[in-house]
Amino acid sequence: MILRGKNRVGIGIGLGLGLTSAVALAAGQPENILPSSAPSPTATPVPAAPTITPQVPLEEPAIVWSVADARSLLGVIEGIEAEGLIPADYQPDLLRKAIAGGPGAALDAQAGKSFTWLIEDMRDGRTRMDSRVQWFVVDTDIDRDPSAAVMQRALASHDIGGAIEALAPSAPDYAALKGQLAVTPKAEKTKRNLIRINMDRWRWLPRDLGKFYLLTNVPEFHLRLTVDNKIIKSYRTIVGKPGKTATPSLAEVVEGVIFNPTWTVPQSIVKGEGLGARLYGNPAQAAREGYKVTKSKNGTFTVVQQPGSKNALGFMKLDMPNEHAIFVHDTPSRGLFGNTYRALSHGCVRTDKAIQLGMTMALLGSDKSADELVEIVKSGQYTRVPMTKTFPIYITYFTMATDIDGKMGTFTDLYQRDAPVLASFAAPRKAWDGKRKSTEKVIKLDNPL
Repeated sequence: MILRGKNRVGIGIGLGLGLTSAVALAAGQPENILPSSAPSPTATPVPAAPTITPQVPLEEPAIVWSVADARSLLGVIEGIEAEGLIPADYQPDLLRKAIAGGPGAALDAQAGKSFTWLIEDMRDGRTRMDSRVQWFVVDTDIDRDPSAAVMQRALASHDIGGAIEALAPSAPDYAALKGQLAVTPKAEKTKRNLIRINMDRWRWLPRDLGKFYLLTNVPEFHLRLTVDNKIIKSYRTIVGKPGKTATPSLAEVVEGVIFNPTWTVPQSIVKGEGLGARLYGNPAQAAREGYKVTKSKNGTFTVVQQPGSKNALGFMKLDMPNEHAIFVHDTPSRGLFGNTYRALSHGCVRTDKAIQLGMTMALLGSDKSADELVEIVKSGQYTRVPMTKTFPIYITYFTMATDIDGKMGTFTDLYQRDAPVLASFAAPRKAWDGKRKSTEKVIKLDNPL
C-alpha cells in the first residue's frame, strides 16, 4: 500500500428424561460466547507517550490506488451480481474512466468511493434500515472490520477480491443461496429476486454467528440448535400472528433456563379484561386455574399463574431478557405443533420438546448434571438455572432458505416483509445512514396466550 501525505460437543438426548451427555463447565460469571465485536489486537501494547499538542493540524494520510489495484476492483464490481448485488451501484463507468486517466487524485477518489460502497453492502447489506421491517438485530461487523481498515488490508495485499469476499456471511445457507442464484436463469426474475432478498438478509446478521447458537427462522416454524454451523437438533415452533403480534427479528443472549416457570399476567389482561377482579372475588376459581392474586393498597391487582400443567409458559422458558418481552418457551397447547400453519402466538416463540431443549441448553451452559436437572423438572417448583456459558439466539426471517433437512425451499412471507426489501433493490442505492437497527416502535409482546 502506498501513502500520499494528505466444545465441540456430542449430544445424545432422547428425552423420556433420559440424558446421556453432560458438559463440565467452570462455575462463575457467565461467559458470553457471542462473537466479539472488537478487532483482534495486532501488536503488543506499549506505554502511552506523553501528550504533545501539535502547532499545526496533522493531516490524515490519503490512501493511494494503483492502476492495477483499481482494475482488480473493477473486475470484482463487474462480477458482483454473483453475490446478489448490482454492479451499477458502484459506478463502474466512472471507475473505468478514472483508470484510463492513470494514477492520481481522481483515481484515488473514485476507487476509494466504489470500494467503500461495495464493502458496506457486502458487510452490512444493501437494504437500508427503513426497509427492514421489525429488524432489531444489531450487526457488529462494522466494528470488527471498519471500512478504512478493510481498504488498507486490500491495498497492502493487492488482493482486492479476497478482501471483499472475506466479508461475505460464513453461514452455509448464504453459500447455498449463492449457488442457487448461479444456476437460476436470468429470465426467472421473480426467483432471482427472492434469492437476492434472502442473501441480503444474511448480510444483516453478524458474519460469525458463534460456535454454539440457536436460530429460528420464523416463516419456517422451526428452531435449530447449531454447533459449528451444523444443525444438531431441530424443534417445531409456533410464532406470532401477522399484524401487531408479529414476531420481531432479534439477536439476544440466553442467560439461563427457567424450569416450571410462573407467568405474571400483563395488566392489559388483568385490568383490561377484568381478570384480576374476577379471580380476586372467586378464590376457588383462582386456585383451580392455578393463579395467585394479590391486591395492593391502591387497588391494583397482580395475577401470577403458578407452575403446573396449565401454565401458559408450560414447563420451560429460556431466559433471554429483551425490551420486546419475546421469549422461547413451552406451551400447554402442544397439539398445535401438528398444524402446518403455526403463526398463532402473541409474538413469543413456542417450541415443542421444550423440556428437552431446556435440559440440553442447561447441560451445555450450566454446572448442573443431568440427574440434577431431572430432579429440578420433577420438583414442580420454579427454578432458574443460570448459565456459566451464555448462548446467542437469533430470531430471523428468511423466505428462501435450506430447510432442516438441508434442502433449499421457500416459505410463506407471513408478515409481507419481502416487498420493502425488493423495492429497495429496485431503487437507486442509498448512502449508508449509520442506523444499526429498526427505528420502529418497540411493541412489548408479553402475552403468551
